[in-house]
Amino acid sequence: MTETSGTPGRHRPYRRALVAVLSTLGLAALAATTVTPTATAAAPPPPSGWTQVFVDDFNGAAGSGVNTANWQYATGTGYPGGPANWGTGEVETMTSSTSNVSLDGSGNLRITPRRDASGNWTSGRIETNRTDFQPPAGGTLRVEARIQMPNVTGAAARGYWPAFWMLGAPYRGNYWNWPSVGELDIMENVQGLNTVWATMHCGTSPGGPCNETTGIGGSTACPGATCQSGFHTYRMEWDRSTDVEEIRFYVDSTHFHTVRENQVDATTWANATDHGFFIILNVAMGGGFVDAFGGGPDAATVPGHSMVVDYVQVLSAGGSGTTPPPTGNRDAYSAIQAESYDGQSGTMTEATSDTGGGQNIGALANGDWVLYRGVNFGSTPARQFYARVASGAGSGVSGLVEVRLDSRGNAPIGSFAIGNTGGWQSWRTVPANISSVTGTHDVYLTFTSGQPADFVNVNWFNFGR
Repeated sequence: MTETSGTPGRHRPYRRALVAVLSTLGLAALAATTVTPTATAAAPPPPSGWTQVFVDDFNGAAGSGVNTANWQYATGTGYPGGPANWGTGEVETMTSSTSNVSLDGSGNLRITPRRDASGNWTSGRIETNRTDFQPPAGGTLRVEARIQMPNVTGAAARGYWPAFWMLGAPYRGNYWNWPSVGELDIMENVQGLNTVWATMHCGTSPGGPCNETTGIGGSTACPGATCQSGFHTYRMEWDRSTDVEEIRFYVDSTHFHTVRENQVDATTWANATDHGFFIILNVAMGGGFVDAFGGGPDAATVPGHSMVVDYVQVLSAGGSGTTPPPTGNRDAYSAIQAESYDGQSGTMTEATSDTGGGQNIGALANGDWVLYRGVNFGSTPARQFYARVASGAGSGVSGLVEVRLDSRGNAPIGSFAIGNTGGWQSWRTVPANISSVTGTHDVYLTFTSGQPADFVNVNWFNFGR
């Protein structure tokens, strides 16, 4: 499905960072320097003016798994219902086994590719549970990790693809809306080359305003020790304090790449950045990026070389903060703009052609949801729900827009069914009866359908008595 509003639809092949081959780089073997990885045991304290938003130092018993309060394992060869081979052509199976993902007892996380006797590869991929990493309005977000890439070079490194990166929150649970929802690659490397790549993916694929599947990327050599022979700190700063928003990439505090808001059209930028992100650490084997530099893995590839991660830290500075509206801040009887959510899963934002302009949320399908905190219904019961919706869903595709209070696990207090309205920007206001509601509640809109396809966009909603 492609939305007629011009915004890319969900069903796009997801492929990460197939970067053009640089003529100055070859596949000549690099001399490997053997060092024993050391950890700082703790992330550095936030500099003056910065606040710590998230940290994991990977301190724990040797052979244990990651802290599942912070991380979830992505396993198999792709997300359920998503593109095969993680959308990139990589060949490994990701597992939660401590043979692939474990702490080493010295303050490090190790993600280790393995090859069995039959030649099958396994590796590890972990993602933050949180999907809300973004700068405060007018402020800056810093995401960094201290990492030693797999210490293997030359023919033995063929096929290795370690990465530290982020995906837009609307991708989780959807898996077909890349690259429109944004991807920020803070560190990627292939083939054991002494090079770090940083890339932003956005827009449509192939081609589009962000030159997909290559993306808007830059690269540099690791300063001092090679990327493989020592730890380096890889950092992204997403800055909303300037007139033109920009995303900067660093290695060991050396700035080497910037992507600016004015490099693409406003809708592309908004779709890629007007939401939170989650963080990913993984080591893939093979895939499109690897193929651009000679391919692999093959018989010469040596398994068992770990990407070693000392810490991951997220900091925030400046701006107005991201504290949810205080309880009772939203009036149930005035239009609540759909894009003003306090939490979500599976959604995207886009410019709307509806009266008044602004943005709507879209690409809504089975299992998606949005949260609005502190909706005040007052002392006289509300009995009606109204939503401004549009749909360009295909024949036979429809679903329910449901209202739930205080928890997504609670039963809906009301709902209405919606199918094709004539287009993804063909708007109508649909009413529904709800159970009587008074007081102040967190309101969830949930979307339920018997098909996996998108079935509705929402511009605003409110309640009536």
